[in-house]
Amino acid sequence: MNRSDFKEHMRMTVAWRDKDGKLRPGNFYIYALFNDAMIVRATDKDGLLRKLAYADVLRIVKSQDVAPQDRYLIPDEILKEINWKDREFMERYSSSPHRGK
Repeated sequence: MNRSDFKEHMRMTVAWRDKDGKLRPGNFYIYALFNDAMIVRATDKDGLLRKLAYADVLRIVKSQDVAPQDRYLIPDEILKEINWKDREFMERYSSSPHRGK
């Protein structure tokens, strides 16, 4: 897969390869797209922000755009590519203003 297969603020269900090389199912919310990876949050697991390489996504099973009022917000500074240069994951709470948090 490559960058053109994904969009910011999209929910997707995928088959992906983890760092150990195992094939896994995953549900992700996409925050930002970089040249070779994207910043996502696993919506069905631990909720950590992760850097997921496009090459690790083998198949998109389902994708859905998120309406502006339902988007999960994270400060832009956290999503800058320089902050993710040497990082694979980050614990960061986010919520949607639509949910009242």
